[in-house]
Amino acid sequence: MRAIIQRVRHSSVSINGATHAQIGKGFLVLLGIEEADTQEDLIWLSNKIIGLRIFNDANEKMNLSISDIQGEILLVSQFTLFASTLKGNRPSFIRAARPEHAIPLYEQFISQLKNTLPQKVQTGVFGADMQIELVNDGPVSIVIDSKVKE
Repeated sequence: MRAIIQRVRHSSVSINGATHAQIGKGFLVLLGIEEADTQEDLIWLSNKIIGLRIFNDANEKMNLSISDIQGEILLVSQFTLFASTLKGNRPSFIRAARPEHAIPLYEQFISQLKNTLPQKVQTGVFGADMQIELVNDGPVSIVIDSKVKE
């Protein structure tokens, strides 16, 4: 699994011109799932996201987690995180998981976040054409891959 975590002041996702979900201060998480991903990847990555200390404390140091600030999460599936551009100019998405594998993991990821984080967790719609708006805070953007745990 691969995630781009963006610290945001607020974010929303719209589908067909209508707002589907929105959050205040917290994380916009773009989540890519590949065929090789398992339950272990899901648990490790969700715990890593919840534990990230990238919000400022009273001394303006990145030292607080999303739980500490009672922040929110907007989780959006994004298969393009596994794009390969090694050959030519048209990306290949061969590593991205097919829906029959990705959807159950995506739904479990949502449940894991909701069970671990008592604050609001909002989502996009898997496979939908979505428009995302955000005000990046910092900006702070972190990329985490569950296959790279060093």
